[in-house]
Amino acid sequence: MTRHLVVFRVGDLSYGLDLLSVDRVLPMVAVTTLPSAPDVVLGAINVHGSVIPVVDVGRPFGMGPRTYGSSANLLVARTRRRTVAIAVDAVLGVTNPAEETMAPSGDLLPHLNGVAGVVPTQDGLLLVQDLDALLSLDEEDQLTHAIEAFNPDAEYAVA
Repeated sequence: MTRHLVVFRVGDLSYGLDLLSVDRVLPMVAVTTLPSAPDVVLGAINVHGSVIPVVDVGRPFGMGPRTYGSSANLLVARTRRRTVAIAVDAVLGVTNPAEETMAPSGDLLPHLNGVAGVVPTQDGLLLVQDLDALLSLDEEDQLTHAIEAFNPDAEYAVA
């Protein structure tokens, strides 16, 4: 069986995300801070009237706060609980690795949340994201409260 993964880069790491969970790719826009949101959340954007949290997948990997330039993108994707925008340096395309080439992340990276598996590539390793595991239940609750407390009259970017 073959998976279809959208490949993107954050820093020096390459990630893959199931194509079926991806809604769209947007150019980077200004992100409004969400007070009291979890550390992995950079803030929020407005997509057609909906407040969408912007997530930095590099933070669980020990990458400190990053600045995403105008050439960066937002990868809008759906988890089981909500739609999120992932801040990425670049979207590289779609790959179709065979299922048997993916090693479970617990074997190689036992302490990383949000990684379903690892696929070897010509350029190194591709970390396959599990968006549903990226945020803990406590972080999900914290994010929900932060979004609910967000002032809907505040000025924030429209994508």
